[in-house]
Amino acid sequence: MGEIDWEKYSIEDFLSGDFGNYNYSSELPSEAFGSAPCRSESLEISSQALVTIYVLVFLLSLLGNSLVMLVILYSRSTCSVTDVYLLNLAIADLLFALTLPIWAASKVNGWVFGTALCKMVSLLKEVNFYSSILLLACISVDRYLAIVHATRTLIQKRHLVKFVCLSMWLLSFILSLPPFIIRKAIYPPSFSPICYEDLGNSTTKWRMVLRILPQTFGFLLPLLVMLFCYGFTLRTLFKAHMGQKHRAMRVIFAVVLVFLLCWLPYNLVLLADTLMRTRVIAETCTRRHEIDRAFDVTEILSFLHCCLNPIIYAFIGQKFRYGLLKIMATYGLVSKDLLARESRPSFIASSSGNTSSTR
Repeated sequence: MGEIDWEKYSIEDFLSGDFGNYNYSSELPSEAFGSAPCRSESLEISSQALVTIYVLVFLLSLLGNSLVMLVILYSRSTCSVTDVYLLNLAIADLLFALTLPIWAASKVNGWVFGTALCKMVSLLKEVNFYSSILLLACISVDRYLAIVHATRTLIQKRHLVKFVCLSMWLLSFILSLPPFIIRKAIYPPSFSPICYEDLGNSTTKWRMVLRILPQTFGFLLPLLVMLFCYGFTLRTLFKAHMGQKHRAMRVIFAVVLVFLLCWLPYNLVLLADTLMRTRVIAETCTRRHEIDRAFDVTEILSFLHCCLNPIIYAFIGQKFRYGLLKIMATYGLVSKDLLARESRPSFIASSSGNTSSTR
């Protein structure tokens, strides 16, 4: 590992919440060089509390997403196009959840895992961020074509859906490469080691590029696609009074809503911080402290997303409950009477004409 020129970092870089291990985008230094530093006032959250949160999210995500994958794969001969997307979404959330114990340990002891693991878990984290919203955008396009344009012959082809999913994973990987390349284990004097970007002598320019990249391609553009597709989809459903389709769409809308609730606050805080860094809005110590605290809260909220989708399927997705009970009944874990009482829903709402396992 090459020597780090510590003169290019101010003490505020290490005291600020922006210089944490957990941000999805590369943050700028806490203060402009040459300006009077603000005293860091990040939200007081004990490392024990954070570790507890991360472990709970890890366990819930591991259990929930594994069950989602099991139910979809068990009924793979009849799974819908949407199920294929949701399967990939569960895989993305599960991969991210597997990194949470490492992040939790680093909250207590600092980053003691070296550069190789720093790059690997950062890559998994970034890929999950991109792939989740890109897959949700694909689902919105699939629903838009199936309901608004009644297009079935094209989108029902399994090999095409697999190609789209592989393309989304590849795009997510490519977009995740910059942090993967420049992240490394850094050992600042008098501070715990950290996993962070080392940009050498580059400063604001490259950090702004690394910040705008995920905001544009990883959030804004897919969000616009979803708003367009679901806007026209809802209009078509209401105009046609398609009650059964309304019921089938509840899970998809709930998944998108939860994603926005988890990620929109973080991206709004990131946008506010970007505007302040670029002097569009005035930077003050009070505003800096408010943004630092907001980063702490919204970051934890964004982490919760990886365990919430299975909960949505369990409480709203009648077909997911039926599929899970069917597997359990097959192996004698529940009685067949319970399976009969749950009863298989009669409505069908997949773009391929098959019943979706999660709705």
